[in-house]
Amino acid sequence: MGIVEEDVNSLVRSLNAEGVSFGGKSVLVTGGAGFLGSWICDVLVKQGTRVICVDNFSSGQRENVGHLVELDNFNLVEHDISQPIIFDEKIDVVMHLASRASPFEFGRFPIQILKANTLGTWVVLGIAKKHKARLVYASTSEIYGDPDPAYIPTPETYNGNVNPVGSRSCYDEAKRAGEAFVTAYRTQHGLDNRIVRIFNTYGPRMRSGDLYGRVIPRFIDQAVNGQPLTVFGDGMQTRSFCYVTDTVMGLLLLAISDKAEGEVVNVGNTQEITILELAKRIREITECASDLTFHPLPEDDPKRRCPDVSKLEKLTGWKTEVSLEEGLKKTISWFSPSKIEKTCI
Repeated sequence: MGIVEEDVNSLVRSLNAEGVSFGGKSVLVTGGAGFLGSWICDVLVKQGTRVICVDNFSSGQRENVGHLVELDNFNLVEHDISQPIIFDEKIDVVMHLASRASPFEFGRFPIQILKANTLGTWVVLGIAKKHKARLVYASTSEIYGDPDPAYIPTPETYNGNVNPVGSRSCYDEAKRAGEAFVTAYRTQHGLDNRIVRIFNTYGPRMRSGDLYGRVIPRFIDQAVNGQPLTVFGDGMQTRSFCYVTDTVMGLLLLAISDKAEGEVVNVGNTQEITILELAKRIREITECASDLTFHPLPEDDPKRRCPDVSKLEKLTGWKTEVSLEEGLKKTISWFSPSKIEKTCI
């Protein structure tokens, strides 16, 4: 049994132990072939949920859901969610996760990112309204921009420090607009929704490569191939990394909780770490002696990022279960076990 299947089974057991079940419901997951979306599809399918997965594969990957396509309770629909689509079958819950999300894609696909998070959100809201479905809107810590140090850890009440015309604006301002769309539909139509601001998440199925640019898969890929680890700026900027199963558990608990209706909630890990320390940890775990190379810090890159998750804990009883050390070992093992064995150990 692979790491993903083990973790999915563990998530299902944890949900069942909490009396949380989506069985018998129909759930639409946009971006369902992506990193987070595919994990959610896996868990829901295991619970006997009817899952409709919508993805245009701009960043999602078919292999993430390939093992599900023959199942009776899974329906894969290839579609760009920024374009209208009608579903005749009943939908109980909509989980809107569709969007490219890497800072290194912002400069190459800004229009597509804007459309997914504005027009796409409008399309999804129409679906939820038609079906009287509950909506989970996957927002992001990016809406906080580069927070004032007085707001670290960052609470949901912080309004953000965002550059509306900067290199990241196609994503962070589109997500902020998406939150405004969701709020307007709740105000005008009484739509049952919750806005989830997701902080840095990592784990199996996260794409690597220069374009995608996420720091953990990039460091792992470079380390196991004996390449220098690319650090931006002086590496003293911080992030708080949450293993995928903890993030997915937070999303699903919020999706099922009546108490979360109309709420804006952070999901993430509160353990803050510098990028330099992260590089050191990955080199130690892979037993690779890759050098570090330093590159200019991208425009508007946040100096610190760490969530206040007290609201999530109060609403759902959620807590992190996977330490950074354990999560990194799982992720490294999933990414390239043969390369690690051959190149580094």
